Amino acid sequence: MNTIFRPALVLFALLTVLCCALYPAAVTGIGRAVFPAQVAGSIVLRDGQPVGSSLIGQAFTSPHYFWGRPSATAGFANNGLASGGANLGPNNPALIDAVKTRIAALQEADPGNLQAVPVDLVTASASGLDPEISLAAAFYQLPRIARERHLPDAAVQVLIERHSADRFGGFLGEPRVNVLALNMALDAPR
Repeated sequence: MNTIFRPALVLFALLTVLCCALYPAAVTGIGRAVFPAQVAGSIVLRDGQPVGSSLIGQAFTSPHYFWGRPSATAGFANNGLASGGANLGPNNPALIDAVKTRIAALQEADPGNLQAVPVDLVTASASGLDPEISLAAAFYQLPRIARERHLPDAAVQVLIERHSADRFGGFLGEPRVNVLALNMALDAPR
């Protein structure tokens, strides 16, 4: 009986070592060598202290900062352990109410802004963790930021343009700006 199970147990042990130790160690080692910042979580530091990740959105609520895309993650906004969208269809009353509430909050924060509200400021993404907003969303918030920080509009526009990223490969996606990087630039001494 012992000799019948021996090949199966040896194969099990061999595959366990290969799949649970050697392969993950090799992939992690290659990742650290080729993409060190990403493997470490793309942590953004200020004065040597971590302030966030460039790959996970932050919940900025102060009128002095650019606001990111709403998050539909469970537990709390931008919860990296609960990534996922709300999965609400366009006719779902809960989504319609949430969008109306978000539009009202944006209009209350900047009552003089009569521009159309960009969709990414009022709808969550599929992951719920978007760290970036469209340029339209950044420019929509420009008057509020300039007023709250006592800066000329042109100075805020320069920051948006300086921190914007073009389409991936020149044709995929939309031009965008990382909200954390932009807000850190606002706080940087001039």
